[in-house]
Amino acid sequence: MSYDRYLAICNPLRYSSIMDIKCQIYLSLGPWLVGHTVNLSGVLPIANFDFCHDNIIDHFYCDLFPLQKLSCSDTSVIEMEGLVFSLPLFIFPSGFIIVTYVYIFRAIAKITTKTGKQKTFSTCSSHIIVVGAFYGTLIVKYMIPSKGTSSLINKIVSLFHTVFTPLFNPIIYSLRNQDIKMKLKKKSL
Repeated sequence: MSYDRYLAICNPLRYSSIMDIKCQIYLSLGPWLVGHTVNLSGVLPIANFDFCHDNIIDHFYCDLFPLQKLSCSDTSVIEMEGLVFSLPLFIFPSGFIIVTYVYIFRAIAKITTKTGKQKTFSTCSSHIIVVGAFYGTLIVKYMIPSKGTSSLINKIVSLFHTVFTPLFNPIIYSLRNQDIKMKLKKKSL
């Protein structure tokens, strides 16, 4: 979405020629393939774990860290692999998003009218909020070492990441819709 916003704001006349169906397929298929490949590389070693504790996972879903707690195998390799894979998977997409928004903010700064700046920035603000919530919970959940972190905090962060972020996503984007704004104003009066 940041690339879409970048093209729409920084290259509006070339938008339709750059953002064609081929580009859209690459932008959606690339992250999907990378995500599944990385997840598969983590699942295969876990399949060889020996489990000697209870078979009850103290979590909302079968996540890596609660599964490691059940294992009596050495999980240090998987933890290191998770950190090694998570760094580039965080750095490249977030770096790409940051760079596109730097160009967007530079383009917004060049707009002379206040309403033009507000309108242009409002097209990006929803995406920035959703990306911040999404990446913020991912950083807390997967990039901060789990040792010393309570199970309750891990569950709360997981709940925020898996439930609240997707739940707020349509709410945040729909608040930009003028019809919804009007209905909310009528309800409050």
